Amino acid sequence: MTLLYSVLTSKQQIDRLLRPGSSYFNLNPFEVLQIDPEATDEELKKRFRALSILVHPDKNQDDPDRAQLAFEAVDKAYKNLLEPEQKKRAVDVIQAGREYVEHNMKEKKKQLKKDGKPQFVEEDDPEMFRQAVYKQTMKLFAELEIKRKEREAKDMHERKRAREEEIETAEKAKREREWQKNFEETRDGRVDSWRSFQAGKGKAKKEKKPRSFLKPPKVKMEQRE
Repeated sequence: MTLLYSVLTSKQQIDRLLRPGSSYFNLNPFEVLQIDPEATDEELKKRFRALSILVHPDKNQDDPDRAQLAFEAVDKAYKNLLEPEQKKRAVDVIQAGREYVEHNMKEKKKQLKKDGKPQFVEEDDPEMFRQAVYKQTMKLFAELEIKRKEREAKDMHERKRAREEEIETAEKAKREREWQKNFEETRDGRVDSWRSFQAGKGKAKKEKKPRSFLKPPKVKMEQRE
């Protein structure tokens, strides 16, 4: 097992955990705890205890707020590695980063051989190789996090839309119930009004006088002598 940067002071560890871009750097729990993926559970536990004490707010009372944030980052990383699925996911990402760098090295050497040049690339240096894997791993973790946030935003939007549709459906049903209730409550009144109207029409017909026509005046015939 290799412990990286284990000689850092409390302040240096807090600065490391809260450096610019830490929201993405800290996605790799092994990087947060500075421990190799091959570490045993017991080694992981010991490392967590040592690092958590180092950045604990009680041990850094001159900067408790930042210490609290650093402690939370350490605690989250440790809890993620206690979950088998989360740990496997992190190991797979690191392995994918390593394989990507190794593939690139082979491609570079293939091209150098084709060009008749010495087949040496900077990643042949162990430290350069480690840095290349580190950068690629961080990139992969960041891409996965971005995709996760996009899925989360999409799911939230769909849940919001479903909720809005649910509310609209409920309000529509409520309006229909209120309309039906009002219709039922006023039906007797409408029927009575109609009956009264019809009765009034019938009475008016009965009382209707027959039409009278003016008779022309009688004309007297004149007598002739």
